[in-house]
Amino acid sequence: MSRDTDVLVLGGAGVDTIIHVPELPLPYADSYMIEDGVRTRAGQTGDFVALGLTRLGLRTHHLDLLGDDPEGDLVRALHKDHGIALTAVPQPLGTKRAVNLVGPDGRRLSLYDSSRAADGDRFPETTVRTLAEASRHAHASITQPCAHALPVLAESGVTISTDLHNWDGENPYHEPFALAADLVFLSTTALPDPESTMRRLAERGRAEAIVATAGAEGAYLLTDGSLTHIPTVTPPAPIVDSNGAGDAFAAGFLFGWLNGEPPHRCAHYGAIAGAYACTVPSTRADAITRADLMAGAAENPL
Repeated sequence: MSRDTDVLVLGGAGVDTIIHVPELPLPYADSYMIEDGVRTRAGQTGDFVALGLTRLGLRTHHLDLLGDDPEGDLVRALHKDHGIALTAVPQPLGTKRAVNLVGPDGRRLSLYDSSRAADGDRFPETTVRTLAEASRHAHASITQPCAHALPVLAESGVTISTDLHNWDGENPYHEPFALAADLVFLSTTALPDPESTMRRLAERGRAEAIVATAGAEGAYLLTDGSLTHIPTVTPPAPIVDSNGAGDAFAAGFLFGWLNGEPPHRCAHYGAIAGAYACTVPSTRADAITRADLMAGAAENPL
């Protein structure tokens, strides 16, 4: 069977409107003057993972629901401009969108428009199967249609990764993703006991590696029953925004993983890619190149 695609990314396509605010949380006021402007650009979690993988030289295909609307046009243009293959399933409710409030320190508060998704959202099974059977690996965003695509992905023989984002360790919605994935990414933001949650997932699921990113504290890698700390890497430029750092980490890790690198080196690549993402203003979509990743690894050896 030919596997002409390195990574099939499922879900997570959409558009963000970026508003830089003077502080977070934002105190109540009748109005604020936004000197940097209010800007809208394509790029949500699946888009950023697909972009990150493509910039690292991996053959990437993105599958998601898109509306016939201006937001959908922005997503299509992003993929065309960066040479990312895209299969867009029609979404009558419209393309996913969000508003991101970004503070001076780069932290963000995301407001997601949940009206553009429905419980009945599905990818056509034949489409998922055909794309998966042509891929080496699948990365599933935690959006509704991806949950129902997990059994088809498993049957296709691809390895699977997912990002649980700011899961609290209890919400049952995330569990099917966590238990079906060979690689699990998540944030420590809402976890009272990250190590306990990671070990529980390892015991119940099939994950060979679990990575919990912890912002400025680095990340934690659980593999073969051993938990290790992955330190941060000094960014190549000033930090301006944390938006997309977790997606960049996942792309860097997957680059190493699909090239046969050991988990610790994969996580190091993720840290380098995540640090680069923090130097990119949230008003544009960009990711580290393969050459810059290798240069960063040489400058920051394990």
